[in-house]
Amino acid sequence: MRLRVQPTVVRGIIPAMDAPDDRPLALDDPGMRAWARFLHAQATILRRLEAELQGAHELGLGEFEALLQLSLADLGRLRMSELADRLVLSRSGVTRLVDRLESAGDVARVTCASDARGSFAELTDAGRVRLREALPTHVQGVREHFVDRVPPDELDRLARTLELLAAPTPTVDATCASVLTAATESEAVPVAG
Repeated sequence: MRLRVQPTVVRGIIPAMDAPDDRPLALDDPGMRAWARFLHAQATILRRLEAELQGAHELGLGEFEALLQLSLADLGRLRMSELADRLVLSRSGVTRLVDRLESAGDVARVTCASDARGSFAELTDAGRVRLREALPTHVQGVREHFVDRVPPDELDRLARTLELLAAPTPTVDATCASVLTAATESEAVPVAG
């Protein structure tokens, strides 16, 4: 079934729409309000965490997360594709991120011995130091902007709900993967011979 625009206007601005199952999908619907608040809360918290890391350590949140994931990995290294998956980034996005971290001396690229085409991102000693210095800032920010704002008796329920939202859905995840692959391939730049 397809979405169709209703002539009804919600709050005088945006037309209400029908969802594929013919239930009204309006901006004042509880589900849409929850969705909008989720997006706003996530963007607000991420912006605050980013500003704190940048201000105190000249480190972006994405860079921090990459260093953290590498520190948690065996031998402090991950295949580039695995790092992309853990960070929920495209292959080209993780390449640009690792390029920045490599330029700063926080990460080194290591060629895979069993597959010359593959490479690892490996945390350097300097990267470990930078992560160790930034970790208290990040933990304090997460505590201040998220943990302390959620009533303690709701944290477990919220965690379970978020796990449900992030759980794999084969059809959707396959579609996302094909869209990301197509986007990555379209970013390829031909090399002049």
